[in-house]
Amino acid sequence: MTESGQDGFFDRVYEMVAQVPAGMVATYGQITKLVGEPRKARYVGFALHVNPQPGIIPCHRIVFADGRLCEGFAFGGPEAQHEMLAGEGVSFLPDGRVDLARHRWPAGME
Repeated sequence: MTESGQDGFFDRVYEMVAQVPAGMVATYGQITKLVGEPRKARYVGFALHVNPQPGIIPCHRIVFADGRLCEGFAFGGPEAQHEMLAGEGVSFLPDGRVDLARHRWPAGME
């Protein structure tokens, strides 16, 4: 993978997101902490918006801290993200948010 973003930040994001297993989600803020750049959640969003390997880097598994899906999901909108997550067995609360208590990837949550 080529270096992209400031000091390879985008590449670090892609490497971390690629580790989120099917059936699990991580939050934008969680990814920033795992790559050593806390408080750059918006930049994670920028990186995922230009995902160079859709289908390989599972950006659909990244959600907001409250479990909401991204309104501007780059690969088809929130309906597509919902469908992809549901297809992996992710469950949702009645208001449409991901059930983080059941499906949040535990990495970095200690």
